[in-house]
This record gives sequence, C-alpha cells and structure tokens, in this order.
Amino acid sequence: MGLLVRFAEFIKWYPRGMPAAERRLVFKVDCLVLIYACLSFFTKYLDVSALTNAYVSGMKEDLHLTGNRLNYINAAYEVGYVVFQVPSNILVTKYPAHYYLPAVEIFWGIFTLGTAFVSTYEQLVVMRFFVGLSSTACYIGCLTVISSWYKKNELGRRNALFWCANPLGTMFAGYLQAAAYTNLNGHSGLQGWRWLFIICTVITIPIAFVGFFFFPDTADTTTTRWLSDSEKALAKSRIEADGFMPSKGVNLGLFKRCLKRLDFYIFVPLTVIFFTCLYGYNTPYILWLKSQKKKYSIPMVNNLGTVSSAVGVVTAISVSYYTDITGSRWEAALLAGVVCVFSNIVLVVWKVPYGLHFFSYLALGAAHGIGPLLVTWTGEALADDLETRSIVFAVQNTLGEVAGLVVPLVAWQVSHAPSFRGGFIWAACISALFLGNAVLIALVQRSRKNRAKGLGTTGMASEETAISAGDKNELTQKNTLQVAVVANDHPEVK
Repeated sequence: MGLLVRFAEFIKWYPRGMPAAERRLVFKVDCLVLIYACLSFFTKYLDVSALTNAYVSGMKEDLHLTGNRLNYINAAYEVGYVVFQVPSNILVTKYPAHYYLPAVEIFWGIFTLGTAFVSTYEQLVVMRFFVGLSSTACYIGCLTVISSWYKKNELGRRNALFWCANPLGTMFAGYLQAAAYTNLNGHSGLQGWRWLFIICTVITIPIAFVGFFFFPDTADTTTTRWLSDSEKALAKSRIEADGFMPSKGVNLGLFKRCLKRLDFYIFVPLTVIFFTCLYGYNTPYILWLKSQKKKYSIPMVNNLGTVSSAVGVVTAISVSYYTDITGSRWEAALLAGVVCVFSNIVLVVWKVPYGLHFFSYLALGAAHGIGPLLVTWTGEALADDLETRSIVFAVQNTLGEVAGLVVPLVAWQVSHAPSFRGGFIWAACISALFLGNAVLIALVQRSRKNRAKGLGTTGMASEETAISAGDKNELTQKNTLQVAVVANDHPEVK
C-alpha cells in the first residue's frame, strides 16, 4: 500500500502534503464516481462505435445499406441523442443521478441488443434512434457529477481519465468485431456483426447495476452510505474553498443566469467547432482502410481502425497532466488547432505519400485527445454556478451533436468515400476558426485576470456576471482579432 501511495504522489494524482483525511476522501470519490462514470461512458461508445465496425464487417451487404444509408442511420442516432439533451441534464441536477443514469443505461443496452436482430434498413434506423435517445444522459450527466467533487488542480486528470473511456470503447468495439468475425461468424445462424451487438449488451447492462449501488450523486446532494457525514462535509467545504459554489437550485432564473454569462458565448462555439473539424479520424479513416483491399483484410481493418483512438488516449492523459500542473489550458488548444488545420489540408490534397496520409488520420485522432481539456477549461470558467455549468455542458454537447447530424449529411456523404474532398475542405476551414476562437478566450481571460489584479480580487467571475457594455466592447474587439486570425489562415486552406 505504501508503494501505491508513493506512486500516486509521484504521478501527482494525490499531491504530497495533502492531509490524510482529504486524501482518503479523494480516493473514495475516485472509486465511487470515476469507476462507474468511466465504465458507463466506455459502454456508451462501445455500443455506438459497434455500428461502423459492423458496417465494414458484413452489415452493409446483409441489410443492403447502399448509397448514403449509413449517413441516415447515424443521423437517426444523433436526432435521438439531441432531442432530450438539455432536459436530461437538468434532471441530473434535480433528481438522484444514481437512479437516473443507470436506468437509462439499461434502456440503451436493450436497444443495442435489438440492433443484433434487425432484418431491414428501416428497423435499424428505429433501433439507432432509441439507442441515441436513451444514451443522452450518460456523458453530460457523469461530467456534471464529476465536476462537483474535485478541485481545479485535480479535475483535468479526472476528466481526461473519464474521457479516455470514449476512445477505449471505440477501440474495444474494433477488437470485439474482429474476434466476432473470426470466431463467431455463422455460429447459431448469426453473422459475426450481429454477435458484436449481443456481446456489447452483455457488457453494458451489468455495469448499470454498479451505478445503482455505488454512484454518489453530486457532492452537494449526496446521501451515499459509502461516505461518512464528516467526509460529506469535507467534500463540500474543499471545493467551495476552491471556487466551486454549491447548487443554487433549478428555477426560471437559471436560463437568465446562463444567458448573462460571457463564457456561454465563447466556450459553446469552441467545443462545437472543435469536434466538427475532427470527423475525419473516425468513419472516413475506417472507410479509407477498407478501400485498401489489397493491403488489409476485414479483421485488420477493424484492428487498425482503433489506432486513431489509441493516440487520442495518449494525448488526453499527457495534456491533462501538463495543464493541471501549469494551470494554463490555452496553449494545448492552440496546438491542437494547428494540427487539425495541417492534417485536414493534407487530406484535401489526398495524393500524398502513403505514410503522410496515414499520419494525418492519426494526427486528427491525437488532436481529439484535448476534448477533456476543453471541458475542464469550461468548467473552471463557470465554477461559481453548478446549474449554469451543467446547462453550458449540455448546450455544448447538444449543438455539437446537431453539427454531427447535419454536417456529415452535407460534407461527408458516404458515396464520396474514401476521399471525402468536400468534408476535408470543410474541416480545414473550421479548424482555422477553432484557432481564432481559442485565441479569443485566452485574451478574454488574460484581460479578466489583469482587471482582477488591479482590483485586488481573485478574478473569479461572480454568479451574476453579465455582458456589460465593457464586456461587449471587449468581445467586439476580440472578435475582430478572431476574424483576422481566420483570414490569415484561410489562404492556406485554399
């Protein structure tokens, strides 16, 4: 145990000098919150990613998924995912998360099982819609709970660990499909791709019961039996001392508070733009691998398709450690933007050396790894208002999913595979816009910090921070800079 403690101190998971009672509390919170959140998010992406792996492993031919039908199937999932996003996250802050989140996980497990037995394109569309609808609460719900328990210098690494369940789920779906195709194809009269959805369900539903028994809700509302009264009090006091304020309640004033925050208008576009410019690392990458029929068998396509997700895991962990230690988030965001611009331009050109082509897909996967940093950056800016933070997370995710629904139907039509020229042109342009948005936020936060120093305060925005005349002026000036940044980058895209 002493060796484990020393290792945790070495990697700065539990800093040296942390009081024993606080260390014990954080360890218990890690076990209660992170384990279920990571497992739940893992199964969500396991079930979601299974579709693409199934598509390249026989589903396309068995269900006659010609033309752009894969786009429409993915769109059905996105519609289901989007329609309940904001209401679902309000429910997470109002009702016990340890009942709500596991319950919806059971439902998406059931609909994943239903996917294994569809026989028509129409049935598949319906099943994917309900998988999306029932999995709405997972990401933002877990994220809201996680952000209520940890201090700022702890949150980046925990968010990164939670987020890594996304690419790990995607990777594991590829390995499972390769194994199912090799070992179960035709067993009991079922094709290998159908076995993938059955196996996903067998993994998903038991994990929901872990949440019922162990997930502790938010620090402000928890009634868990796994923490003592003194530990619950310590959990609240330590995050309040770090600037994270307790719940203010859900009422009509919540949306007014949210819309008054300048942070709403600069952080929501940041994440929506970012995840839109990364689409190439996922489905287009796998379809490109499938087009290399002389190089790769179906099991190899499924296995190699996981590599872009694997590099994202490495990025997420390393970037979260660096930014937690330095306390600065903007440098990593700028670097990711540069990588996205470069990689998407390479894939627009298309006829480049094979190694550079492969590298560009993997670089997009690596850039995807700063996703948890953007979430942490947003959460810190809204530390003083739990419900506003929850709403902003939900709006970010909702608009990101809407973009994920609309943009592929226009720019990433499967009939244009594997080159997707229009898609990569779009992604290169939007990557330049992401760079400008990141610069804007960095300058706004530096301006706030300088103002706070002049006033002798901590720089934390008050709960009722409004877009005053000064803020509007500041935003207008920074928007001018943002346009200039994009304009400078735009010739490269052309």
